[in-house]
Amino acid sequence: MTTLRLGTFTKSLLLAVAERSGSVHAAGLVIEEVSVVSSPAQFAALASGELDFVLTGPDNVLAYQFIATNPLATLMDLTIYAALDRGLDLGLWCAPGLSPAELPGRPFAVDVATSGFAFVAYELLARLDISRSDLEVVALGVTPQRANALMAGQCAATILNASNELRASDAGCRNYGRVTDIGPYLGTVLAGRRGVNGAVARQLRSLLLAAAAWVLDTANEGAALAVIEEVLGLDREQAKAHLTVIRDERMGLVPDGHVDASSLDTLVQLRRRFGGYLTDDDIVDRATSLVDEGFNA
Repeated sequence: MTTLRLGTFTKSLLLAVAERSGSVHAAGLVIEEVSVVSSPAQFAALASGELDFVLTGPDNVLAYQFIATNPLATLMDLTIYAALDRGLDLGLWCAPGLSPAELPGRPFAVDVATSGFAFVAYELLARLDISRSDLEVVALGVTPQRANALMAGQCAATILNASNELRASDAGCRNYGRVTDIGPYLGTVLAGRRGVNGAVARQLRSLLLAAAAWVLDTANEGAALAVIEEVLGLDREQAKAHLTVIRDERMGLVPDGHVDASSLDTLVQLRRRFGGYLTDDDIVDRATSLVDEGFNA
């Protein structure tokens, strides 16, 4: 058996489905899912070999591949093996009783101030006539941690997805815009170091995409809801809402795993506007070159 360590921000539903189906064991793999506290921590662990692969935002791959001023101040040689989802209802959320007009001067929570999800937040706020310079941007870690902080009153607003927004909504938080308002987007990709365990990465990709197909098959709805409840800690109504998101072609799973250039362009344009980097005219082509052969769309 081959053991690999997979770094995730939120528990992976697809990995759980693959584990429960027996396909992971049948492939000769033992997969240890490692929860990370931030994207810099995730990529530091990937660089050191503590993690073999990551489920991460594609903007993180761009940052650690191309931008020397990334949080680790080091560049890595990376490969995107598959796109897994289109953001899973990624959106801007305010604490109970607060509106975007009340955000200036209050804490706005992000993972990292110069990360892909943060750029989505800045764009959604700009569409509400609120500038990033008006915000007190605070780094409070990965999405589940930020959701907890929002509900506990430790921040005024943040960007949430992947079922964390459902918990926030039930706690009285309100949504003020979604990434689907901006354009085509990719929220999660499977990535690793270029040339390191590539064959195993492709095995893992096949397992995750097979799990996605199972979840998307309406014949499996009852069983899928049960796994969603168990893995993500949701009640049945929340699980139904999350399954609706998963099956939405604009923001849900990417059935074929292909990384499309239009979504990469959205990432690049957001980073150009709010991160001050990626000015090369051919950056989308360069980003596309990071994708494992056959998974460009």
